[in-house]
Amino acid sequence: MSGPSARTDAEHAAKMAKKKVAHDRIVAARAGEKGLVIVHTGKGKGKTTAALGMVVRAIGHGMKVGVVQFVKGAMTTGEAAVFARLPEVEFKPMGEGFTWDTQDRARDIAVAGEAWAEVKRMLADPAYDMVLADELNIVLRYDYLALDDVLEAIAAKPATTHFIATGRNAPDGLIALADLVTEMQLVKHPFREQGIKAQRGVEF
Repeated sequence: MSGPSARTDAEHAAKMAKKKVAHDRIVAARAGEKGLVIVHTGKGKGKTTAALGMVVRAIGHGMKVGVVQFVKGAMTTGEAAVFARLPEVEFKPMGEGFTWDTQDRARDIAVAGEAWAEVKRMLADPAYDMVLADELNIVLRYDYLALDDVLEAIAAKPATTHFIATGRNAPDGLIALADLVTEMQLVKHPFREQGIKAQRGVEF
């Protein structure tokens, strides 16, 4: 084959070969592994969805996962129906809704404390490979839990256990402790733009 297309293909192949050499060199120099502290925060949709995707990925590798939900629990969700069938996951939706739904601060604090006790139990148990505290950032924002106690428990987890926290307004202390932080940005949302309510299979 000759002509401009052949030359372009050859040049592309040579360029990609150089990139592969450079990439392989970088990867070889970073061969360590550890249990990561991961935070998904920001105003955009997708924080819990991304975290549940990692839970599915972990299950696929035969890992034991614990999931505690701090807000959901008063509603039926697709993830609860799926994970109830999987022995690799201990799934605990322990919330009673958003604080503007409950309108009972004392009750919210008590429920958050019960949910956090479950997260602490899972974090302290080396049998768990991954622990997800869904919407933890929300209860921290409202001071339903003491941030110092939360950070202490996360820092004391087994070295190989992955920990994921989701929710808007992640506190600075948690961001500082984390190994991986992703901020979801809101660009468009059907609720605001079109008045479309939360729907099965998308939001819950």
